[in-house]
Amino acid sequence: MSPDARARLIVALDVPSIAAAEAMVGRLAGAVSFYKIGYQLVFAGGLEFAETLLRAGKQVFLDLKLHDIGNTVAKSVESVARLGATFLTVHAYPQTMQAAVAARAGSPLKILAVTVLTSYDDADLATAGYASGVSELVRKRGLQARDIGVDGIVCSGEEAASLRPVVGLDMLLVTPGVRPAGFARGDQKRIMTPTAAIAAGADYLVVGRPILDAADPKGAAEAIVAEIEKSRKM
Repeated sequence: MSPDARARLIVALDVPSIAAAEAMVGRLAGAVSFYKIGYQLVFAGGLEFAETLLRAGKQVFLDLKLHDIGNTVAKSVESVARLGATFLTVHAYPQTMQAAVAARAGSPLKILAVTVLTSYDDADLATAGYASGVSELVRKRGLQARDIGVDGIVCSGEEAASLRPVVGLDMLLVTPGVRPAGFARGDQKRIMTPTAAIAAGADYLVVGRPILDAADPKGAAEAIVAEIEKSRKM
């Protein structure tokens, strides 16, 4: 499997403890080089574990979805940049994105803007008071992110195909909610298979439960990497 295909799979370490994270990373040794750490693990010592992964030569995606006043966002981004993470998420609100982009200047940290969570659909947005549907809001936030200088966008595979021509080839598209064929969708409402997501224009796939819950996590990861490799050649 090519290193490029393997590097495009990000495994979400959505586990309750450092011990569980260490065990999963051990089981995935040789198959995965990029890991996402979100709230669940962060609140169980995940920032220290991120440093452990970085020292081991792994890449780290801190999925913190920052959204606060500009100064708070900027100081947080500066701390993450010093840590050495590859990706950091912020919510795609203009002031938040502007503060994050300014604060990461001069570092290799890439800022990813979260457009609309993949657990939301049009009905959820209406309940929250938005007049627009998912596709319209994702497009608007994608354009704002591009103009502000954000490095990439987190979006479902459903939006990747429509966003790519809007934001251009330079912006990264990172797609969660990836489910291999036959795997239960769980709480995700906008899902796509690895093959379809890559074909739609995704640069990176974020996969959690289909790997974490597998009887053979390494085999499940290798199968997804193989799908990515095959998709790139189609």
